[in-house]
Order: sequence, then structure tokens, then C-alpha cells
Amino acid sequence: MGILERRLRQKVEVKTSILQAAWQLVLEEGWQALSIRKIADAIEYSVPVIYTHFENKDAILEEFTKEGFRQLTEVIIQQRDSQLDPSQQLVAIAQGYWDFAFAHKEYYQVMFGLGIPRCEQVNQVAEIKQFSQILIQVIQNAIDKSQQPEVNAFLKFHTYWSILHGLVSIQLIDQQPNENPWSQLVLKDAIDGYIKALNS
Repeated sequence: MGILERRLRQKVEVKTSILQAAWQLVLEEGWQALSIRKIADAIEYSVPVIYTHFENKDAILEEFTKEGFRQLTEVIIQQRDSQLDPSQQLVAIAQGYWDFAFAHKEYYQVMFGLGIPRCEQVNQVAEIKQFSQILIQVIQNAIDKSQQPEVNAFLKFHTYWSILHGLVSIQLIDQQPNENPWSQLVLKDAIDGYIKALNS
């Protein structure tokens, strides 16, 4: 192995160890406790070493946001492919989205720390764009089979995502999220109402 290859491998290894240390801190202390200094202490490197790999803490958060959307997209693809009918795909995707949010609360918090990402962010981050495009396509398929084929799929995408994100956010405020017996009933009622309006 040449010097260049060795340096590149070492750079990847250090970057990976930074992200692993950051994630461990988040799991132990929460996002609010994450800092460059704590990461440096955890991996026993100096703070400048962290800055050679990440411009600032926001750059580290962006890495976790991308990874969260990669994982969530895998979930919704599996849920979509478990059903043939577009309306049933929307039901399955909603359940998968819900389950992901509570199984991976730390990812969900960083992905949506400030609410649903702005349109500019969706267009700039490939992982968010892929997630959005999958949902829009399923919604468009449902619209095509409905009695209102002229309905705007982009508008309905935002409505669908707002329903899911709003319901998840309400539950995440609770100290014991997803344990309220009403939560699944509310999710089902909201998605059933959405699909009924979409198909009418």
C-alpha cells in the first residue's frame, strides 16, 4: 500500500471514529450535550483534528441527518413494496414511518430538529430528495386511481408528511413515546381520512 492510500485510509478511519464517538455521546447524553470538545476527548485527539474532518458541529449533524434519511428511505421502500394498491402502500408507509421514528428517536430528532426540512434543503440533500420522490410517486399513483386525477401530488405529499411528522412530534414530547394506547388509533384515523379524501 502506498503512502497516499495509507493516508486516505487513515483519514476515513479518523472520520469514522469521530462519527462513532459523536453517536455514542448522543445516545448517552442527548443531542444538546454534543460538542466538538467532547468528541475530541472521547477519541483522544485534539480539537483541530476534528476540524480537519468536519467544518463545525453542524457538518457532523448533517452526516447523521443523511444517514437517518437513508435508513428511513429503506423502510418506506420495504413498506411500499409490501403492498400493490397505492392506498394500501400509503397505509403501510405511514406505519413504517411511525415505527422508524420511535425505534430511532435520536435520528428522527436530528432529521427534524427544526420541523420538516425546507424545499431548498430537500433539493440539496440527495437522501431527503430520494425519500420525498418515493412518497410523491406513491401519492401520484393513488391520485391516478382516484376520482380526482387533477389533484396536485406535491400538495398532497406535504399534507401526508405533515400528518406523519405532526403526530410523531406530539408523541415524542411525551416522556414515554408510543406507549399511549390512543396513538396508533389516531395515526390510523388520520391516514384513513387522508386516503378517503384522496380517493373521493
